[in-house]
Amino acid sequence: MLEENHHYKSPDELKVALNQQKYIASDEIATILYLSQQLGKPLLVEGPAGVGKTELAKALSGASGREMIRLQCYEGLDETKALYEWEYAKQLLYTQLLRDKLRDTLADSVSLKSAADRLAGEEDIFFSMRFLLQRPLLKAILSSEPTVLLIDEIDRADAEFEAFLLEVLSDFQVSVPELGTLQAVHRPLVVLTSNNTRELSEALKRRCLYLFIDYPSVEQELAVVRLKVPELAPRMARQAVELVHQMRGMDLRKSPSISETLDWAKALVTLNAAHLDNTTLETTLSVLLKHETDLQQARRNLFNPPPPPRQKGDSPTIKPWHN
Repeated sequence: MLEENHHYKSPDELKVALNQQKYIASDEIATILYLSQQLGKPLLVEGPAGVGKTELAKALSGASGREMIRLQCYEGLDETKALYEWEYAKQLLYTQLLRDKLRDTLADSVSLKSAADRLAGEEDIFFSMRFLLQRPLLKAILSSEPTVLLIDEIDRADAEFEAFLLEVLSDFQVSVPELGTLQAVHRPLVVLTSNNTRELSEALKRRCLYLFIDYPSVEQELAVVRLKVPELAPRMARQAVELVHQMRGMDLRKSPSISETLDWAKALVTLNAAHLDNTTLETTLSVLLKHETDLQQARRNLFNPPPPPRQKGDSPTIKPWHN
């Protein structure tokens, strides 16, 4: 259940509220998010997959007491899927239910033209809000309560959709030919996320405040694990987080995300693992790594590490794994 809609007076106050939502925000995150609210500008959050970009929007929703409306972007997404479409099946059903009424309406029409003119007078019924299927963008614009609008993975959508989105975010109003211009009741707090799979337009970046979230430090990630998986023994938690960071230093196809660190921590608790030994690591490594090539490389580096380089002053990149 959402709390009452809040307006925070400082970044520090917002940071505490996010922490209460179990999101550990840095000073930079809290400050940029606070400024986004105060200046009424969308926030563009970029960074590797799985560093908590979507979770930030969810935490903002809980902290501000606003419903979160999510638009998941994908290749081929167009205005219809993002904004609205007419429920033609519902209109057809309504037409069938009103068949007798329409027969009466058209009964004394002397020509096809007069019948068409009378039907035109009924168009307002068929093209009204009752037949308008609101997609996420229009739902956020027309919501009677303030919302958080999450536009997730905008880099997956086409450049054409990005241009359309820029227009909507400029004034938070849309034109529906049959209904006219629909304007936002409350301007939503907008968070856009990107995994950097393609370069976004300079126009979109100018429109937004910008935040880059990278993988956290060992201490920051350890704090997240302790908050989300308090059952894991402190020593095990530190071992697990340090090992994840070691894996991120490998040349992997996909490095473990924070969410995968948490999954691994929960798996270790579920298995009642007393020590992070070779057997436990070997049997649970696939919780962290999702590609066979990555698993093979991690096993080589952790269990059979390459010899250290011979050059003076150099040190090996990957440390051998010790129980």
